[in-house]
Amino acid sequence: MLSRIFSAVLYGVEAHPIDVEIDLSQGLPFLSIVGLPDLAVKESKDRLRSAIKNTGFHFPVKKITINLAPADLKKEGSAFDLPMAVGILAAEGVVSDHPLQDYLIVGELSLDGRIKEIKGGLPIAILAKRMGKRGVILPMKNGPEAAVVSGIDVMGVETLPQVVEYLNGKLDLQPIKTDINLLFAQQSVYQDDFSEVRGQTHAKRALEIAAAGGHNILMVGPPGSGKTMLAKRFPSILPAITFDESLEATQVHSIFGLLSNDHPLLVTRPFRSPHHTISDAGLIGGGQIPRPGEVSLAHNGVLFLDELPEFKRNVLEVMRQPLEEGKVTISRASASLTYPARFMLVAAMNPCPCGYFSDPTRNCVCTPMAIQRYRSKVSGPLLDRIDLHIEVPAVPFRDLTVEAQDESSEAIRKRVQVAREFQMTRYEKEGIRCNAQLRQRELKQYCEIDEASKKLVEMAMERLGLSARAYNRILKVSRSIADLDQRVQITKADISEAVQYRSLDRKPVL
Repeated sequence: MLSRIFSAVLYGVEAHPIDVEIDLSQGLPFLSIVGLPDLAVKESKDRLRSAIKNTGFHFPVKKITINLAPADLKKEGSAFDLPMAVGILAAEGVVSDHPLQDYLIVGELSLDGRIKEIKGGLPIAILAKRMGKRGVILPMKNGPEAAVVSGIDVMGVETLPQVVEYLNGKLDLQPIKTDINLLFAQQSVYQDDFSEVRGQTHAKRALEIAAAGGHNILMVGPPGSGKTMLAKRFPSILPAITFDESLEATQVHSIFGLLSNDHPLLVTRPFRSPHHTISDAGLIGGGQIPRPGEVSLAHNGVLFLDELPEFKRNVLEVMRQPLEEGKVTISRASASLTYPARFMLVAAMNPCPCGYFSDPTRNCVCTPMAIQRYRSKVSGPLLDRIDLHIEVPAVPFRDLTVEAQDESSEAIRKRVQVAREFQMTRYEKEGIRCNAQLRQRELKQYCEIDEASKKLVEMAMERLGLSARAYNRILKVSRSIADLDQRVQITKADISEAVQYRSLDRKPVL
């Protein structure tokens, strides 16, 4: 007897269809799995036998051949347990063949027949809809995230007998539903607020500009000046995440198994803050079987790198491609995969190794050579890709004790949202969302400046030794400053303010 089950495998951030073909024939009892399975798939032999027997079904004493097609695609993970078990029972005539063609089936089996949670429920549901399937059968715990996809039936199951009874029409299961509107109603709830940050008016202004244009930002200041505090509150002033952006970001989190039943969809922008001991594969992605890294987990959100010079040089340098292109391409001998990585970089660093260079209250003990060596850990090409460099000085005592309430995140976010809507309307036909994504052609079209502004930029480039990329960054930041005031024309004052945010630029040493 022969049966065929439709399943899926995760490859990159997407799911690919897999045909699970089961053949039962006469011969010595033996179970063989072919089709480039990894160790986890091969180990499913014992799980299948125990799960089928322990749930009261008869495990066939025959030669069983299971083929996972296409055979040239690497199969990994334990999500093939359930489709293989259903396929064996279908080949034995226990399960009706008719409904099997309507569903994608995934799930890991325990020895007593319970169905355990898997990774990637959302991409698999998206694949089922793209294939025109009626629905997907998957573990109950993965149901809420898969139910985000409309137009298909998401059947959450807990045991193997439950699946068999449903496919045979003896059990009436109701598709799982997820109320997306209710989830998005919670998106404005943030634990931290900008009103809690005392002083730092200049830093708050720079962060507002960065949020308005989607720019990267670097904060330089002594320990305790509030750099981390500001960074953690930065997502609270970003524009509300759209459903399409949320779906893109949730896919990446789904394949890592980071979603829960309470939060099956990311309704706030992701905020990732990896430790400085992270490897380049952990940050960018990679491995023998490539997996996304922290930059992809921060897609459509914020990546915060605290103590930037403490990160390994090779780790920082591999960020150049995602910062420039908004994606990561990882090439291996077997395949080349591309992951989304359009994030906003927020970085923080001390001005010197001891942290108190230019601090008015504490003396710096670092030598000029030590300071230069410390700052040179962050390369010029990387600094070029960071739009705003700002100094965050220590907060005076009088600012800490002031009774007046500082501006809230909600008030700042309203201005940022207006600026973003201004940009969305302007770039509607360009396929970009914000000023940070402007390409060379769009820069000439939307960032025209007058002669006085050109002379100011020319003088700044000569004195600071700015590169052509830094010049483009100044134009983009100027465009965002004008958008906050809802002005079409960039003024000399906008250019002047944008130049101030290039404090770390320096001429190369010849």
